[in-house]
Amino acid sequence: MPSVYVAVGSNVDAKRNVGLATRELEREFPTVRFSPWYRNRAVGFEGEDFINLVAGFTTEVPVHEVLARLHMIETLCGRPRDAPRWAPRSMDLDILLYGDLLLDEPRLKLPRPDLVKRAFMLGPLAALAPELVHPTEKVTIGELWQRFDRAAHPLEHIEPTTVPQN
Repeated sequence: MPSVYVAVGSNVDAKRNVGLATRELEREFPTVRFSPWYRNRAVGFEGEDFINLVAGFTTEVPVHEVLARLHMIETLCGRPRDAPRWAPRSMDLDILLYGDLLLDEPRLKLPRPDLVKRAFMLGPLAALAPELVHPTEKVTIGELWQRFDRAAHPLEHIEPTTVPQN
């Protein structure tokens, strides 16, 4: 059964939306584990700080169905499907890795190419699964994080928020 890692991020009502997304991920994927939560600056545009983390789970659900479920959670958090790429967002759920699957499709590239370039993806993944070997880099996520210029891309650890059940 493949291990799947998903980046979770929001900078619009961030604590509430990240809390809601983590609760929904627990419903959809019962084996889910979460990295610590981090606050970091918006990348690629001016905006409020983001809250980011990484979720990891095992599943037999095919990758495109996982993506569809993630889109459903994004919608539940108030993100329209046509939201601009470099703009504030209520929820962003991106598959970073799906086992060792290599994919190069217009809407899904695996492993996610910017995983090794973005502290808000790589740092939380390293906290969650440091011994995981990146399928194309052929080194552990922990080693990739050790090499990363963390001073240029600071992450601030924050406490998780729970969202009341509706």
